[in-house]
Amino acid sequence: MVAFRVEPLARAHQRKAFNSGNESLDNYFKRIVSQDIRQRVTSCFVAVTPEQRIAGFYTLASTSILLDDLPPELNKKLPRYPTVPAVRMGRLAVDLAFQGQGLGGALLADALAKTLNLGIGVYALLVDAKDAAAASFYRHHGFIVFPDSELKLFLPLETAKEFL
Repeated sequence: MVAFRVEPLARAHQRKAFNSGNESLDNYFKRIVSQDIRQRVTSCFVAVTPEQRIAGFYTLASTSILLDDLPPELNKKLPRYPTVPAVRMGRLAVDLAFQGQGLGGALLADALAKTLNLGIGVYALLVDAKDAAAASFYRHHGFIVFPDSELKLFLPLETAKEFL
């Protein structure tokens, strides 16, 4: 088993060889993420091997959830503000060479830990799954599907504490 270290994406990281098998995710990671970081619309974290090879990455950004979009059983337990604060994990990908080793779950756990330790009010971690397989991955980890979309999911941070 390879030991990975998760750290913020930096210029020294070589992204060119990264290949998750998803062209959209790979293109974003290789060509766009640096611009988003500079413009402060996302943060990106990478899992690297001891040889500094990027094995996976994820992004985090602030967002909010409309209170009325939450399932009624959760909605009724929250203050009557129009929105609740959240963190969006915009993208998560693992290089093909490292898939099937639990790295996706480890990156998710790292994202949850970072979100829990922000020191600000955050109700949930939100994700927009790219496809049914990705949605299944998130449901496996306790995420709840929004009533209006099978690919939009969230995990209340109270639940996330149990995951970690």
